Amino acid sequence: MSAERGTRRSWLRILALVALALVAVLAIFALWARAPTIAAIERPDPASFDRSEVVRGAALARIGNCASCHSVAGGRVYAGGTPIETPFGTIFGSNITPDPETGIGAWSYEAFARSMREGVGRDGSHLYPAFPYDRLRHTSDADLRALYAFLMTRDAVRAEPPANALIPPLGWRPVLAGWKLLALPRTGPQAPQPQLGALWERGRYLGEGLAHCASCHSPRGLLQQEVREQAYAGGWSDGWYAPPLDASSPAVREWTAERLYAYLRTGLSTAHAAAAGPMGPVTHNLARAPERDVRALATYYAWTMREARAARSEPVLPDRGAVAARAHPAGAALFRGACAACHEPGAPMMVAGRPDLRLGSPLHQDNPRDTVQIILQGLEPPVEPNGPYMPAYADTLTDTQIAAVTAYMRARWGSGPEWGDLEKAVADARAESGE
Repeated sequence: MSAERGTRRSWLRILALVALALVAVLAIFALWARAPTIAAIERPDPASFDRSEVVRGAALARIGNCASCHSVAGGRVYAGGTPIETPFGTIFGSNITPDPETGIGAWSYEAFARSMREGVGRDGSHLYPAFPYDRLRHTSDADLRALYAFLMTRDAVRAEPPANALIPPLGWRPVLAGWKLLALPRTGPQAPQPQLGALWERGRYLGEGLAHCASCHSPRGLLQQEVREQAYAGGWSDGWYAPPLDASSPAVREWTAERLYAYLRTGLSTAHAAAAGPMGPVTHNLARAPERDVRALATYYAWTMREARAARSEPVLPDRGAVAARAHPAGAALFRGACAACHEPGAPMMVAGRPDLRLGSPLHQDNPRDTVQIILQGLEPPVEPNGPYMPAYADTLTDTQIAAVTAYMRARWGSGPEWGDLEKAVADARAESGE
Protein backbone atom coordinates (compact mmCIF):
# COMPACT_ATOMS: atom_id res chain seq x y z
CA MET A 1 0.00 0.00 0.00
CA SER A 2 2.83 2.40 0.87
CA ALA A 3 4.44 1.74 -2.56
CA GLU A 4 1.15 2.56 -4.32
CA ARG A 5 0.82 5.72 -2.23
CA GLY A 6 4.36 6.74 -3.16
CA THR A 7 3.73 6.14 -6.86
CA ARG A 8 0.55 8.24 -6.71
CA ARG A 9 2.44 11.08 -4.99
CA SER A 10 5.16 10.94 -7.64
CA TRP A 11 2.58 11.27 -10.42
CA LEU A 12 0.89 14.15 -8.61
CA ARG A 13 4.26 15.94 -8.29
CA ILE A 14 4.93 15.42 -12.00
CA LEU A 15 1.48 16.74 -12.94
CA ALA A 16 1.95 19.73 -10.65
CA LEU A 17 5.34 20.49 -12.21
CA VAL A 18 3.89 20.18 -15.74
CA ALA A 19 1.01 22.50 -14.77
CA LEU A 20 3.44 25.04 -13.29
CA ALA A 21 5.63 24.84 -16.38
CA LEU A 22 2.59 25.37 -18.61
CA VAL A 23 1.48 28.38 -16.56
CA ALA A 24 5.00 29.81 -16.76
CA VAL A 25 5.13 29.29 -20.53
CA LEU A 26 1.72 30.95 -20.97
CA ALA A 27 2.77 33.87 -18.75
CA ILE A 28 5.99 34.36 -20.73
CA PHE A 29 4.05 34.11 -24.00
CA ALA A 30 1.48 36.65 -22.79
CA LEU A 31 4.24 39.07 -21.82
CA TRP A 32 5.97 38.60 -25.17
CA ALA A 33 2.72 38.91 -27.13
CA ARG A 34 1.46 42.09 -25.53
CA ALA A 35 2.31 45.28 -27.38
CA PRO A 36 3.09 48.51 -25.50
CA THR A 37 0.21 50.67 -24.34
CA ILE A 38 -0.04 54.05 -26.06
CA ALA A 39 -0.95 56.79 -23.60
CA ALA A 40 -4.53 58.05 -23.57
CA ILE A 41 -5.22 61.58 -24.73
CA GLU A 42 -8.01 64.07 -24.24
CA ARG A 43 -10.49 63.84 -27.08
CA PRO A 44 -9.33 66.34 -29.74
CA ASP A 45 -11.52 69.37 -30.33
CA PRO A 46 -13.50 68.63 -33.53
CA ALA A 47 -12.81 72.19 -34.65
CA SER A 48 -9.08 71.42 -34.66
CA PHE A 49 -9.39 69.28 -37.77
CA ASP A 50 -9.27 70.78 -41.24
CA ARG A 51 -12.71 70.61 -42.86
CA SER A 52 -11.36 69.35 -46.18
CA GLU A 53 -9.55 66.51 -44.39
CA VAL A 54 -12.77 65.49 -42.61
CA VAL A 55 -14.65 65.44 -45.93
CA ARG A 56 -11.95 63.25 -47.49
CA GLY A 57 -12.08 60.94 -44.48
CA ALA A 58 -15.83 60.57 -44.91
CA ALA A 59 -15.30 59.49 -48.51
CA LEU A 60 -12.64 56.98 -47.47
CA ALA A 61 -14.95 55.55 -44.79
CA ARG A 62 -17.53 54.89 -47.51
CA ILE A 63 -14.92 53.20 -49.70
CA GLY A 64 -13.98 51.03 -46.72
CA ASN A 65 -17.64 50.22 -45.92
CA CYS A 66 -16.76 50.96 -42.28
CA ALA A 67 -20.33 51.52 -41.10
CA SER A 68 -21.41 47.97 -42.02
CA CYS A 69 -19.24 46.31 -39.37
CA HIS A 70 -19.29 49.13 -36.83
CA SER A 71 -23.04 49.86 -36.73
CA VAL A 72 -26.01 47.75 -35.78
CA ALA A 73 -29.50 47.99 -37.24
CA GLY A 74 -31.48 50.53 -35.21
CA GLY A 75 -28.35 51.78 -33.44
CA ARG A 76 -26.10 54.79 -33.85
CA VAL A 77 -23.68 54.81 -36.76
CA TYR A 78 -20.16 53.65 -35.82
CA ALA A 79 -21.25 52.76 -32.26
CA GLY A 80 -20.49 49.07 -32.81
CA GLY A 81 -22.36 45.93 -31.88
CA THR A 82 -22.66 44.28 -35.30
CA PRO A 83 -22.28 40.50 -34.93
CA ILE A 84 -19.69 39.00 -37.28
CA GLU A 85 -20.02 35.24 -37.52
CA THR A 86 -16.82 33.23 -37.94
CA PRO A 87 -16.06 29.49 -37.81
CA PHE A 88 -14.61 30.15 -34.34
CA GLY A 89 -17.55 32.05 -32.88
CA THR A 90 -19.07 35.52 -32.94
CA ILE A 91 -17.11 38.77 -32.89
CA PHE A 92 -18.92 42.06 -32.35
CA GLY A 93 -17.92 45.23 -34.17
CA SER A 94 -16.30 47.79 -31.88
CA ASN A 95 -17.45 51.31 -31.07
CA ILE A 96 -15.35 53.69 -33.18
CA THR A 97 -17.10 56.92 -32.19
CA PRO A 98 -14.96 59.36 -30.15
CA ASP A 99 -16.47 58.38 -26.81
CA PRO A 100 -13.46 58.36 -24.43
CA GLU A 101 -14.57 55.30 -22.44
CA THR A 102 -16.32 52.93 -24.85
CA GLY A 103 -15.00 54.26 -28.16
CA ILE A 104 -11.74 55.71 -29.49
CA GLY A 105 -11.98 59.22 -28.04
CA ALA A 106 -8.81 58.67 -25.96
CA TRP A 107 -6.83 57.36 -28.93
CA SER A 108 -4.06 59.44 -30.44
CA TYR A 109 -3.44 59.30 -34.17
CA GLU A 110 -0.47 57.00 -33.46
CA ALA A 111 -2.73 54.53 -31.64
CA PHE A 112 -5.27 54.68 -34.46
CA ALA A 113 -2.64 54.13 -37.17
CA ARG A 114 -1.15 51.18 -35.26
CA SER A 115 -4.55 49.52 -35.02
CA MET A 116 -5.12 49.93 -38.76
CA ARG A 117 -1.71 48.61 -39.75
CA GLU A 118 -0.79 46.13 -37.03
CA GLY A 119 -4.13 45.09 -35.54
CA VAL A 120 -3.23 46.30 -32.03
CA GLY A 121 -5.49 48.37 -29.77
CA ARG A 122 -4.40 51.43 -27.81
CA ASP A 123 -4.06 49.30 -24.68
CA GLY A 124 -1.69 46.88 -26.47
CA SER A 125 -4.23 44.10 -26.94
CA HIS A 126 -4.37 42.29 -30.27
CA LEU A 127 -7.39 42.82 -32.50
CA TYR A 128 -9.25 40.00 -34.20
CA PRO A 129 -8.61 39.71 -37.95
CA ALA A 130 -12.33 40.13 -38.65
CA PHE A 131 -11.01 43.70 -38.72
CA PRO A 132 -9.09 43.59 -42.05
CA TYR A 133 -5.81 45.10 -40.92
CA ASP A 134 -4.08 42.61 -43.19
CA ARG A 135 -5.52 44.70 -46.05
CA LEU A 136 -5.43 48.14 -44.42
CA ARG A 137 -1.75 48.06 -43.50
CA HIS A 138 -0.53 49.76 -46.68
CA THR A 139 -2.97 52.69 -46.47
CA SER A 140 -1.09 55.96 -46.75
CA ASP A 141 -0.48 58.25 -43.79
CA ALA A 142 -2.47 61.00 -45.48
CA ASP A 143 -5.51 58.73 -45.85
CA LEU A 144 -5.24 57.39 -42.30
CA ARG A 145 -5.06 60.94 -40.96
CA ALA A 146 -8.16 61.85 -42.95
CA LEU A 147 -10.02 58.82 -41.57
CA TYR A 148 -8.92 59.73 -38.05
CA ALA A 149 -10.14 63.29 -38.54
CA PHE A 150 -13.50 62.04 -39.79
CA LEU A 151 -14.06 59.61 -36.91
CA MET A 152 -12.94 62.10 -34.25
CA THR A 153 -15.51 64.61 -35.47
CA ARG A 154 -18.46 62.20 -35.20
CA ASP A 155 -20.89 62.34 -32.29
CA ALA A 156 -19.49 60.51 -29.27
CA VAL A 157 -21.78 57.60 -28.41
CA ARG A 158 -21.45 55.72 -25.14
CA ALA A 159 -22.09 52.11 -26.17
CA GLU A 160 -20.38 48.92 -25.06
CA PRO A 161 -20.69 46.14 -27.68
CA PRO A 162 -21.53 42.63 -26.40
CA ALA A 163 -18.62 40.44 -25.37
CA ASN A 164 -17.21 38.26 -28.12
CA ALA A 165 -18.35 34.63 -27.97
CA LEU A 166 -15.44 32.51 -29.21
CA ILE A 167 -14.43 28.92 -28.64
CA PRO A 168 -11.67 28.60 -26.00
CA PRO A 169 -8.86 29.58 -25.96
CA LEU A 170 -9.50 32.08 -28.78
CA GLY A 171 -11.08 34.55 -26.40
CA TRP A 172 -7.59 35.01 -24.93
CA ARG A 173 -6.17 37.77 -27.11
CA PRO A 174 -2.46 36.90 -26.80
CA VAL A 175 -3.26 33.88 -29.00
CA LEU A 176 -3.68 36.37 -31.84
CA ALA A 177 0.03 37.17 -31.71
CA GLY A 178 0.65 33.56 -32.71
CA TRP A 179 -1.95 33.88 -35.49
CA LYS A 180 -0.13 36.93 -36.83
CA LEU A 181 3.18 35.07 -36.86
CA LEU A 182 1.64 32.20 -38.83
CA ALA A 183 -0.88 33.92 -41.06
CA LEU A 184 -0.33 37.66 -41.45
CA PRO A 185 1.30 38.47 -44.81
CA ARG A 186 4.68 40.19 -44.62
CA THR A 187 4.65 41.57 -48.15
CA GLY A 188 5.33 45.22 -48.83
CA PRO A 189 3.40 47.59 -51.09
CA GLN A 190 2.95 46.43 -54.67
CA ALA A 191 5.21 47.86 -57.35
CA PRO A 192 3.62 50.57 -59.50
CA GLN A 193 2.47 49.67 -63.01
CA PRO A 194 2.26 53.06 -64.73
CA GLN A 195 1.58 51.47 -68.11
CA LEU A 196 -1.93 50.56 -66.88
CA GLY A 197 -2.83 54.15 -66.09
CA ALA A 198 -3.50 56.35 -63.08
CA LEU A 199 -7.12 55.23 -62.72
CA TRP A 200 -6.04 51.57 -62.59
CA GLU A 201 -3.37 52.41 -60.00
CA ARG A 202 -5.91 54.24 -57.85
CA GLY A 203 -8.33 51.31 -58.16
CA ARG A 204 -5.67 48.82 -57.12
CA TYR A 205 -4.63 50.97 -54.15
CA LEU A 206 -8.22 51.24 -52.89
CA GLY A 207 -9.35 47.73 -53.81
CA GLU A 208 -6.34 45.92 -52.37
CA GLY A 209 -6.35 48.13 -49.30
CA LEU A 210 -9.13 50.18 -47.79
CA ALA A 211 -11.98 48.59 -49.77
CA HIS A 212 -10.53 45.13 -48.87
CA CYS A 213 -12.56 43.40 -51.62
CA ALA A 214 -10.36 40.30 -51.47
CA SER A 215 -11.36 39.74 -47.84
CA CYS A 216 -14.74 38.45 -49.03
CA HIS A 217 -13.95 37.34 -52.58
CA SER A 218 -10.98 35.07 -51.73
CA PRO A 219 -10.88 31.62 -50.11
CA ARG A 220 -9.74 31.19 -46.51
CA GLY A 221 -7.26 28.71 -45.09
CA LEU A 222 -7.39 26.54 -41.98
CA LEU A 223 -6.60 29.52 -39.73
CA GLN A 224 -9.14 31.65 -41.61
CA GLN A 225 -6.31 33.56 -43.21
CA GLU A 226 -6.84 34.86 -46.71
CA VAL A 227 -5.22 32.51 -49.24
CA ARG A 228 -3.23 35.12 -51.15
CA GLU A 229 -2.18 32.64 -53.85
CA GLN A 230 -5.87 32.30 -54.78
CA ALA A 231 -6.83 35.96 -54.44
CA TYR A 232 -10.27 36.69 -55.93
CA ALA A 233 -11.03 33.01 -56.58
CA GLY A 234 -14.29 33.29 -54.57
CA GLY A 235 -15.01 33.19 -50.85
CA TRP A 236 -17.72 33.35 -48.18
CA SER A 237 -19.17 36.33 -46.33
CA ASP A 238 -21.96 36.35 -43.74
CA GLY A 239 -23.47 33.13 -45.08
CA TRP A 240 -23.30 34.27 -48.73
CA TYR A 241 -20.94 33.20 -51.49
CA ALA A 242 -18.79 36.06 -52.81
CA PRO A 243 -18.14 35.01 -56.42
CA PRO A 244 -14.73 35.07 -58.08
CA LEU A 245 -13.39 38.34 -59.41
CA ASP A 246 -10.75 36.69 -61.58
CA ALA A 247 -10.69 34.64 -64.77
CA SER A 248 -13.07 32.12 -63.17
CA SER A 249 -15.86 34.70 -62.71
CA PRO A 250 -19.23 33.01 -63.39
CA ALA A 251 -20.67 36.19 -64.93
CA VAL A 252 -22.61 35.39 -68.10
CA ARG A 253 -21.76 38.72 -69.69
CA GLU A 254 -18.40 40.39 -69.52
CA TRP A 255 -17.94 42.83 -66.67
CA THR A 256 -16.75 45.95 -68.47
CA ALA A 257 -15.56 48.93 -66.45
CA GLU A 258 -18.74 50.84 -67.37
CA ARG A 259 -21.05 47.99 -66.35
CA LEU A 260 -19.17 47.48 -63.12
CA TYR A 261 -19.24 51.20 -62.36
CA ALA A 262 -23.04 51.27 -62.81
CA TYR A 263 -23.42 48.24 -60.54
CA LEU A 264 -21.18 49.64 -57.79
CA ARG A 265 -22.86 53.02 -58.00
CA THR A 266 -26.51 51.91 -58.14
CA GLY A 267 -26.62 48.31 -56.91
CA LEU A 268 -28.03 47.29 -60.29
CA SER A 269 -26.71 46.21 -63.67
CA THR A 270 -29.27 45.29 -66.32
CA ALA A 271 -26.52 43.27 -68.01
CA HIS A 272 -25.93 41.26 -64.84
CA ALA A 273 -27.91 41.42 -61.60
CA ALA A 274 -28.87 43.39 -58.52
CA ALA A 275 -26.67 43.69 -55.42
CA ALA A 276 -27.72 41.16 -52.79
CA GLY A 277 -26.60 40.19 -49.30
CA PRO A 278 -23.37 41.85 -48.11
CA MET A 279 -22.99 43.65 -51.46
CA GLY A 280 -26.08 45.75 -50.72
CA PRO A 281 -24.38 47.90 -48.05
CA VAL A 282 -21.23 48.09 -50.19
CA THR A 283 -23.11 49.63 -53.11
CA HIS A 284 -25.07 51.84 -50.70
CA ASN A 285 -21.79 53.35 -49.53
CA LEU A 286 -20.16 53.51 -52.95
CA ALA A 287 -23.17 55.42 -54.30
CA ARG A 288 -22.07 58.22 -51.98
CA ALA A 289 -18.32 57.92 -52.54
CA PRO A 290 -16.36 60.11 -54.97
CA GLU A 291 -17.16 59.22 -58.57
CA ARG A 292 -13.51 58.98 -59.58
CA ASP A 293 -12.75 56.48 -56.83
CA VAL A 294 -15.67 54.25 -57.82
CA ARG A 295 -14.57 54.44 -61.46
CA ALA A 296 -11.08 53.49 -60.33
CA LEU A 297 -12.41 50.40 -58.51
CA ALA A 298 -14.48 49.47 -61.57
CA THR A 299 -11.45 49.86 -63.82
CA TYR A 300 -9.28 47.67 -61.62
CA TYR A 301 -11.80 44.85 -61.10
CA ALA A 302 -12.84 44.78 -64.75
CA TRP A 303 -9.13 44.20 -65.34
CA THR A 304 -8.90 41.33 -62.80
CA MET A 305 -11.83 39.65 -64.63
CA ARG A 306 -10.57 40.50 -68.10
CA GLU A 307 -10.13 36.87 -69.14
CA ALA A 308 -13.51 35.68 -67.85
CA ARG A 309 -15.88 34.78 -70.70
CA ALA A 310 -14.34 37.54 -72.81
CA ALA A 311 -15.23 35.65 -75.97
CA ARG A 312 -18.84 35.24 -74.82
CA SER A 313 -19.64 38.79 -73.74
CA GLU A 314 -23.10 38.70 -75.36
CA PRO A 315 -24.12 35.01 -75.32
CA VAL A 316 -27.41 33.56 -76.51
CA LEU A 317 -29.18 32.37 -73.36
CA PRO A 318 -31.81 29.67 -73.75
CA ASP A 319 -35.02 29.46 -71.74
CA ARG A 320 -35.49 25.75 -71.03
CA GLY A 321 -38.87 26.22 -69.37
CA ALA A 322 -40.63 23.12 -70.71
CA VAL A 323 -37.69 20.82 -69.97
CA ALA A 324 -37.25 22.24 -66.46
CA ALA A 325 -40.97 21.93 -65.69
CA ARG A 326 -40.99 18.25 -66.64
CA ALA A 327 -37.92 17.57 -64.51
CA HIS A 328 -39.10 19.65 -61.53
CA PRO A 329 -42.92 19.95 -61.61
CA ALA A 330 -43.22 21.00 -57.95
CA GLY A 331 -40.66 23.74 -58.43
CA ALA A 332 -42.36 24.92 -61.61
CA ALA A 333 -45.71 25.18 -59.81
CA LEU A 334 -44.15 27.14 -56.94
CA PHE A 335 -42.42 29.46 -59.39
CA ARG A 336 -45.70 30.18 -61.18
CA GLY A 337 -47.38 31.02 -57.88
CA ALA A 338 -44.63 33.02 -56.13
CA CYS A 339 -42.20 34.29 -58.75
CA ALA A 340 -43.70 34.46 -62.24
CA ALA A 341 -45.48 37.78 -61.75
CA CYS A 342 -42.07 39.47 -61.54
CA HIS A 343 -39.65 37.11 -63.28
CA GLU A 344 -41.41 35.65 -66.33
CA PRO A 345 -40.47 37.29 -69.64
CA GLY A 346 -42.84 40.20 -70.25
CA ALA A 347 -43.66 40.69 -66.56
CA PRO A 348 -43.86 44.35 -65.43
CA MET A 349 -40.60 44.10 -63.48
CA MET A 350 -38.77 42.80 -66.55
CA VAL A 351 -40.25 45.53 -68.75
CA ALA A 352 -39.07 48.12 -66.21
CA GLY A 353 -35.46 47.12 -66.87
CA ARG A 354 -34.74 44.73 -64.02
CA PRO A 355 -32.10 42.04 -64.74
CA ASP A 356 -33.13 38.83 -66.45
CA LEU A 357 -32.65 35.85 -64.14
CA ARG A 358 -30.53 34.26 -66.85
CA LEU A 359 -27.96 37.03 -66.51
CA GLY A 360 -27.35 36.92 -62.77
CA SER A 361 -24.31 35.01 -61.55
CA PRO A 362 -26.13 33.03 -58.80
CA LEU A 363 -27.72 30.51 -61.19
CA HIS A 364 -24.36 29.93 -62.89
CA GLN A 365 -22.23 29.39 -59.78
CA ASP A 366 -20.98 25.98 -58.73
CA ASN A 367 -22.99 26.16 -55.50
CA PRO A 368 -26.60 27.23 -54.78
CA ARG A 369 -25.92 29.44 -51.75
CA ASP A 370 -26.67 32.86 -53.25
CA THR A 371 -29.80 31.69 -55.06
CA VAL A 372 -31.08 30.15 -51.83
CA GLN A 373 -30.21 33.21 -49.73
CA ILE A 374 -31.99 35.57 -52.11
CA ILE A 375 -35.14 33.45 -51.87
CA LEU A 376 -34.83 33.25 -48.07
CA GLN A 377 -33.93 36.87 -47.37
CA GLY A 378 -35.24 38.72 -50.41
CA LEU A 379 -33.75 41.98 -51.64
CA GLU A 380 -34.02 45.51 -50.32
CA PRO A 381 -33.16 48.50 -52.53
CA PRO A 382 -29.48 49.06 -51.69
CA VAL A 383 -29.21 52.62 -53.00
CA GLU A 384 -32.48 54.24 -54.09
CA PRO A 385 -35.95 53.60 -52.58
CA ASN A 386 -37.30 52.57 -55.99
CA GLY A 387 -34.42 50.17 -56.62
CA PRO A 388 -34.61 46.38 -56.89
CA TYR A 389 -36.85 44.75 -54.31
CA MET A 390 -37.93 41.19 -53.64
CA PRO A 391 -39.88 39.87 -50.64
CA ALA A 392 -38.30 37.30 -48.34
CA TYR A 393 -39.75 33.80 -48.35
CA ALA A 394 -37.99 32.39 -45.29
CA ASP A 395 -41.24 32.36 -43.30
CA THR A 396 -43.61 31.33 -46.10
CA LEU A 397 -41.78 28.51 -47.89
CA THR A 398 -40.38 25.33 -46.34
CA ASP A 399 -36.91 24.00 -47.00
CA THR A 400 -38.41 21.41 -49.35
CA GLN A 401 -40.28 24.07 -51.32
CA ILE A 402 -37.25 26.38 -51.59
CA ALA A 403 -35.14 23.42 -52.72
CA ALA A 404 -37.75 22.57 -55.38
CA VAL A 405 -37.98 26.08 -56.85
CA THR A 406 -34.19 26.44 -56.75
CA ALA A 407 -33.75 23.20 -58.70
CA TYR A 408 -36.32 24.37 -61.27
CA MET A 409 -34.62 27.75 -61.76
CA ARG A 410 -31.19 26.15 -62.14
CA ALA A 411 -32.54 23.72 -64.73
CA ARG A 412 -34.41 26.45 -66.61
CA TRP A 413 -31.86 29.28 -66.68
CA GLY A 414 -28.62 28.14 -65.10
CA SER A 415 -25.53 26.44 -66.44
CA GLY A 416 -23.56 23.48 -65.22
CA PRO A 417 -24.81 20.27 -63.59
CA GLU A 418 -27.78 20.21 -61.21
CA TRP A 419 -26.99 21.15 -57.65
CA GLY A 420 -27.15 18.22 -55.26
CA ASP A 421 -28.74 17.88 -51.80
CA LEU A 422 -30.59 21.18 -52.03
CA GLU A 423 -32.63 20.69 -48.85
CA LYS A 424 -29.41 20.52 -46.86
CA ALA A 425 -28.14 23.60 -48.70
CA VAL A 426 -31.30 25.48 -47.67
CA ALA A 427 -30.99 24.33 -44.06
CA ASP A 428 -27.33 25.39 -43.98
CA ALA A 429 -28.18 28.80 -45.43
CA ARG A 430 -30.91 29.30 -42.83
CA ALA A 431 -28.52 28.35 -40.04
CA GLU A 432 -25.76 30.71 -41.20
CA SER A 433 -28.09 33.65 -41.72
CA GLY A 434 -30.05 33.08 -38.50
CA GLU A 435 -33.34 32.58 -40.31
